[in-house]
Amino acid sequence: MSSLANQLVRAEKEEIARAIRTLLGRPLVSLHDDPAAFDLIRKRRQPLIQWFDYFCGWRLVVESRQGYARLVKIGSEPGATRPARRRRTTRAPFDRRRYTLLCLCAAELLTSPVTTIGMLAQRVVQAAAVEADVPAFDPVRNDERAAFVDALKLLEHYGAITSMDGATDSYLDDEDAKVLYRVDTTRVIRLLAAPVPPSRVAAAMETALEAVPDATLEERDPGGGPASDPVRALTVEARYGGDEPTETQRNLWARHSLIRRLLDDPVVYRDELTPAQSAYAASLTGRQILRRAAEEAGFVLEERAEGFLLIDTDAIATDTKFPDDGSHAKVAALLMLDLLVTSGPVTAARLDREAAGLLRRFPQWAKAYQSEGGGPRLAADALQVLTQFGLARVTGDQVAALPAAARYRVDHGAAVQEDS
Repeated sequence: MSSLANQLVRAEKEEIARAIRTLLGRPLVSLHDDPAAFDLIRKRRQPLIQWFDYFCGWRLVVESRQGYARLVKIGSEPGATRPARRRRTTRAPFDRRRYTLLCLCAAELLTSPVTTIGMLAQRVVQAAAVEADVPAFDPVRNDERAAFVDALKLLEHYGAITSMDGATDSYLDDEDAKVLYRVDTTRVIRLLAAPVPPSRVAAAMETALEAVPDATLEERDPGGGPASDPVRALTVEARYGGDEPTETQRNLWARHSLIRRLLDDPVVYRDELTPAQSAYAASLTGRQILRRAAEEAGFVLEERAEGFLLIDTDAIATDTKFPDDGSHAKVAALLMLDLLVTSGPVTAARLDREAAGLLRRFPQWAKAYQSEGGGPRLAADALQVLTQFGLARVTGDQVAALPAAARYRVDHGAAVQEDS
């Protein structure tokens, strides 16, 4: 009996750990898209809610009847490494226009559980006309309809709208296309993950509208900025004590912000931490909590003098990998990383020459870069990979490897293969 009980406890811990990593990799899990993952999250919802709240300060919403789970992730710092992407073939990142139409569509969809693409387009036309600083929406233009379709297809992907009759793509060629949508208004609302409602930030920053998007995504270090900063006052007052947080609230912020970074970033270096985060990581309690968080989520915590690294051996909690033979930029990044490790810091121009030489040696490889200016473009994309994974740092015109780069070694004989 004791052995069976131990097996059940072990199985429960493994399920919770897998569900945590699933939600980290996919903050919106739908019954329709992944029934097994959703059933697991629904089954273990209470310990999952408690884990994310205690260790990260993130809210997990599990809507059993609606068939989805939403982890409201909030980063310590806003970033552009995870843009919304078009669901059509290009998979290009959203531009400003598409983000604008996405927001307008989401706002207009809240008014009715059922709509058509034509009715929605006209409401977006009217909304854009009355919103200051928002360009007018003209569905007669092909490029405007394409941006509108990209916004709708992303909402379809997240389950906020469902096509009941017709196809969204048909609107690309015909302004009078007939498409009927069912709207999940609750899910539309759940898509926004921001600690500060945009309306509150806008009210506090009437003269700095450009800063509103970043302000909604940030939770600043309590006590880390001037008390007169209206954004800082808004972003910390709810949970971390406003302008005069207690010691308990400061420790809470240090725990949440540090663990968030460990979960979101491939590697966290000590020299990038705030004094409060460094002190928390160095304390006995802080180290115990970091290890407990990693263990309960099924990660391996690697702690070194330079920083911290969480390893997911099953690669469930990440949406991108390195190394990765499926990406030309990542293959080039691995080769350039070898150069940085063996020769020390180099200039960006040196990386451009290395990339150009790589393209000359393998003329049938990376065909998207086999054109004029391809070398610098490949070098820039590879360098973006290295900085995104915390393996290199750019200082002025110099590019240097960071300590985590020592984990990788290149087999030059197998690094690049000709495209078939």
